[in-house]
Amino acid sequence: MTDPVDADKPGVFSESDNMKNQAQAPIDKGQAATKDKAIDVPGGLGWERATLEKLAFATLNEQRSARRWRTFVRLSWLAFFVVLVWFGFHQAEGNQNIATPHTAVVEIKGEIASGADASAELILSSVRAAFEDDGAKAVVLLINSPGGSPVQAGIINDEIRRLKALHKKPIYAVVEESCASAAYYIAVSADKIYVDKASIVGSIGVLMDGFGFTGLMDKLGIERRLMTAGENKGFLDPFSPQSERQRAYAQTMLNEIHQQFIDAVKAGRGARLKENPETFSGLFWSGQQAIELGLADQLGSVDYVAREVVKAEEIVDYTRRDNVAERLVKRFGAAMGSAAVQAIQSSATLR
Repeated sequence: MTDPVDADKPGVFSESDNMKNQAQAPIDKGQAATKDKAIDVPGGLGWERATLEKLAFATLNEQRSARRWRTFVRLSWLAFFVVLVWFGFHQAEGNQNIATPHTAVVEIKGEIASGADASAELILSSVRAAFEDDGAKAVVLLINSPGGSPVQAGIINDEIRRLKALHKKPIYAVVEESCASAAYYIAVSADKIYVDKASIVGSIGVLMDGFGFTGLMDKLGIERRLMTAGENKGFLDPFSPQSERQRAYAQTMLNEIHQQFIDAVKAGRGARLKENPETFSGLFWSGQQAIELGLADQLGSVDYVAREVVKAEEIVDYTRRDNVAERLVKRFGAAMGSAAVQAIQSSATLR
């Protein structure tokens, strides 16, 4: 008789266990195949996952490339502006301490005003550099200006007189097309004034201009609503009527500034000035007439003054101008300031 198989002994398998193993074998094999290569399982989701992963990685790579390119462009622009600013300021240091004897020239061209090329800041910076240079035998103001601010002109006139006394160096004014109003205010600080026979010289006067629209507003039925604290705060408002008292006050102020101009002309020209009733009336004259009136000394150009008067034919331009780099920096600063103000205003708005 055969002994029954003991299912509980080790190494001995029962028939039921064998059937279970056979049933699990295909499943285990499918699981293994899924782990090794998920895309081989029919009806599985592995191929979708792989496609999504590829798309995600491609998107990430594209974003990284775009970030690298933006960073490169920004750094390139930054390097460009740094080099431009350095070059511009380095160039502005030229024409200093030139040892050989020469005639120093400072140009005064265009409107004399704060922030302009012919501002007191730029002109005096150039004049100081010319006076302080031992190689400069004399300073020449090359003038071509219709005038401008009496304040800027007064500052320049006073400082030139101080520098002239300090350095004991002659300074001359040479007029090209025009030397009128505030430009002539500056010119009289020079030891001598040279003009062309057709130059425009003079206009020793002061003006304050504007418009008045009160009659037109009445015809159109427009009402001006202006509120002020102080009865004279808006007396220059073009849409409000001007009283005789206000007009007299403005005229007094103009007369005072005009007298300051007259005093500067008399101090600068001295006994050479042949004063007549029209001298300080605001009229202007040709260069030849200006010489006859004592407003100028003689005919002459920059080359003539350098060659015949200063006896140093080499001409060196000391004129300081805002170069490209400085203009870019100023514009950038102005843009940043404007943006900051707008941001503050927008944040402070009540809603």
